[in-house]
Amino acid sequence: MLHNPSNSRSSALASTALRNAGLMDRDERMHDPSDKPGGRKGFPKPRSHRPRLIDTIKGQTGPTRNPMLAARIVPPSSGPLTIRGAAAGRVRRNAISLNGEKVLPGTRMAIGKPLEVWRRFVQHRWDPQLRFLNLERMAEDETISRAGLLPPGMPGSTGKEAAVIFKLASQLKPPVRTISLANNGLQSTHVISAIAHYLPNIANLSLENNNLRVLRDIDSISQLSDKKDNNIMRRFPTLEILDKEPVTKISFDAPQAPHPAGPSGPHPASKVFPALMRPPLIAGVDGGIITSFFARFFPLFDTQRAALSNVYNEFSTFSFQANTSIPARAKIQGFQYSKEMPNQRNLEWSPWLGAGSRNLSRVAGAVDKMLKSIHVGREDVVNAMASLPQTKHDIVGAAEKFCIDAWPVTHEGRTTLFLSIHGQLVEEPIGGVRSFDRSFVLVPAPEGSRAKANGWDVEVLSDQLVIRAYSSHEAWNLGPLLLQATSSGSQLAPLPASIEQELGTIPEPQRSLVTRICTLTRLNVPFAVDCLQNNGWDVDRAVANFEQVKVRLWTLMFLPRRCT
Repeated sequence: MLHNPSNSRSSALASTALRNAGLMDRDERMHDPSDKPGGRKGFPKPRSHRPRLIDTIKGQTGPTRNPMLAARIVPPSSGPLTIRGAAAGRVRRNAISLNGEKVLPGTRMAIGKPLEVWRRFVQHRWDPQLRFLNLERMAEDETISRAGLLPPGMPGSTGKEAAVIFKLASQLKPPVRTISLANNGLQSTHVISAIAHYLPNIANLSLENNNLRVLRDIDSISQLSDKKDNNIMRRFPTLEILDKEPVTKISFDAPQAPHPAGPSGPHPASKVFPALMRPPLIAGVDGGIITSFFARFFPLFDTQRAALSNVYNEFSTFSFQANTSIPARAKIQGFQYSKEMPNQRNLEWSPWLGAGSRNLSRVAGAVDKMLKSIHVGREDVVNAMASLPQTKHDIVGAAEKFCIDAWPVTHEGRTTLFLSIHGQLVEEPIGGVRSFDRSFVLVPAPEGSRAKANGWDVEVLSDQLVIRAYSSHEAWNLGPLLLQATSSGSQLAPLPASIEQELGTIPEPQRSLVTRICTLTRLNVPFAVDCLQNNGWDVDRAVANFEQVKVRLWTLMFLPRRCT
């Protein structure tokens, strides 16, 4: 058979390339498809690259038929085992070792298991003399970045990394006293919530230069009741410094005499408030200015809001807030379902909330919502007012339905008039009644101004409106103040243990929102979650819509009123 020299040259070139790339042994040759068993180019005897079984049993490497393979195999005591791959610099997908440590691609450096990496990191950042653990800028740490780990605050990180760090920190001696978590890009403390478990006795904590905007962002480590203000000191009673500010603590140096033992039991409830309701406060201003202002302002607000542009200037501000919570007294008196006020049940909060309610306690630090909900300049102010539902203020009716306070305020050498009014209005065309609070800051209209040219004596610098569920005007009747009404049936019952266990499966911050809905509405957990999801996880909106459909809900959706 004739031999084609071009095929031989091609085969030789291919063999050389494979050997240089490390994909073919130096003593091995390529097989020609024309090779036949028994001929000159017959298949060679198969050779195995595996060590002999007997050598493994004896614990010896033993000789091998392939000298190049024998040179590559290293005993376990010699360090990580590497495999030759392609040309130098090529990143290999897999790296194997005999000691369980990870080998960085393209290098022979072992970085260790993740736990050991975190342990070295904590030891490197620990100052035992100052008892200070420096956890600042963890994303920039060379040890962590080379190991490919995600520290808390990095996108994709979970609470597991922080839990490992804090558990290792809890083993340091002497105990950790100061921790700095500054400059880590934390948007909430959910990912570092384990600090309260492993390091509850730290005295100084820094969260400086993180993306924590509101107190709600630290709920994960404060773990407080929703009915109380967020107070991180409740969770860390030994804390002395927070964000470089000393924590104020109240102490009494005077010796305390022991109280004499007395009869135990509940104290009698007070029935008299130690102050009387006084008449409205109007000081330092002519009452006629206030009367003429309201007599013209509210009729225009009810019927022709565009005409109010004359009383605002280019620097005036306006904002409004819809408070959907029903006052306890109003709930007990049953105004929302009263037969004397049949239109109350037809009122809805969605038109007010959809117009841009500026409830800063509910926007959760969303800067865009905060900026969009405050309106500056006469045109923006009037446009915002035009988006609100139509109203009717009965200012010529019973005067006792309104309460007005006014007094002058001097700021930077300029005298302004603070004007506050509380009262009620009718929402048209439904005919339901709502209560409102409105605060104005007024200044005398300058000569030649638009307000003066249109017959206004004052200009409005600031206008803040709060719209809320109706509550009786009896609250400001002259004489003894009405105490907050209480009723044995009005107190919220604690959630059953089964519900608490079910809530434990929901992660924060959703858990606290669901807990609040369950407590306020007595909905069970699945319906509470559904109610929040359908209302964008806005508690006020969820409660408001719940009140609208409450009478149509099935009884199986509610928790029992009393727990045994």
